[in-house]
Amino acid sequence: MTAPAVDSPPSQVPVLGNDLTTTRAPFIEEAKADGQLFIEQPYELYSENNHEAWRRLYQGMLPRWRQYANERFREGVERLAIDSEAVPRLEDINRFLAPLTGFEAKAVSGYVPSYLFFDCLRRSQFPTTITIRDLSNLDYLPEPDIFHDVAGHVPMHTDPHFARVLVRLGEVVHRAAKEMQSSQNDKGTMAELESIIKAIARFFWFTVEFGLMGDPKAPKVYGSGLLSSFGEIAHSVDSPRVQRFPFHLGWVINQYFEIDHYQPLLFVVESFEHLFDQIEELERWLLAGKLSNVAPGEPHVDPRDLESWLRAA
Repeated sequence: MTAPAVDSPPSQVPVLGNDLTTTRAPFIEEAKADGQLFIEQPYELYSENNHEAWRRLYQGMLPRWRQYANERFREGVERLAIDSEAVPRLEDINRFLAPLTGFEAKAVSGYVPSYLFFDCLRRSQFPTTITIRDLSNLDYLPEPDIFHDVAGHVPMHTDPHFARVLVRLGEVVHRAAKEMQSSQNDKGTMAELESIIKAIARFFWFTVEFGLMGDPKAPKVYGSGLLSSFGEIAHSVDSPRVQRFPFHLGWVINQYFEIDHYQPLLFVVESFEHLFDQIEELERWLLAGKLSNVAPGEPHVDPRDLESWLRAA
C-alpha cells in the first residue's frame, strides 16, 4: 500500500548510527535480496540512535494524541503498554494485542503488494515495518516506518469494532480478486481490475490512513497517517485550509490523493459502526460494477499490485 508522508517535532540531532534506519539497513536489504517479505524483528540490531528517534517521536506525539485522537486510540495505547523509551518489541505488542482482537503485528522487509496486504488484514495480521526514520531527519518520511505502523496503526487494532472493519475490508478484496481471476487475459478486465484497486486504495486512504470521526465541525482522528504525524494531526482538525466532508462513498472512491503534502480534503464518518456499514456498501458497489470505472489519477497502480491480485490464493 501507498504510505503517507509523516512528520514530527523538529530535531537537529546529528546521525549517530544506522543499524535499522529506514533506507540504510543492511539487514533489510539482505532480506529483500533473499526474497524474504515476512521476517523476524532483529531487535538486537537497533542502535541507541534508533531508540532515541523513537523516544523523541513518541514524546512529541503524546500531547497531540490527548488533544486530537479518538478515545478508542488513546485506550489502545494504554492497553498495549507501548514502551515510550525504546523501539517496541513486536512480540510484546502481540502479547497484549492478541487476546483483545486476535490481531498481530507481522514484521515485513518492505513493500507489500496490494492483495497480500489486504489478505493479511483478512487473516487478522498487520504487515509492520521494522526500520525507523533517521534521527537527524524526523520531520518527514515518504514511506512507513515502525513509528507509523506501531504507534499510528496498531493501537486502533485493540478495538474489536475497528478490527472487524479491517478483516471485513480484507474479505471484500479477497472476493474481488477471485471474481476477476477468471477473465484475467481480457484487456478490458485488466483496466477494470486497475480501477477496482484504485477505488479500494482510495477507500483505505481516506479511512484507515486519514480518517476523521464524529462531528464534522469538531472531529476526532482515527486515521494512522494523522495519528503518527506531529504537524498534520493538528492541521487536519484545526486548519481552515482543510475541507472536511461527511463520508460519501462515491466521492471517496473517485477522489485521487497525493502523498507528499498535508491533505486538503478529508472525510468524516459518524462512528466505527458507520465505517463498517460503508465497507458493506463498498462490497455491494463492487458486485454492481460501480468500482470498475472510477476517476483516473493517483494512486498509481504498481505492476506488483496487479500481479498480486491475479495470483491471489
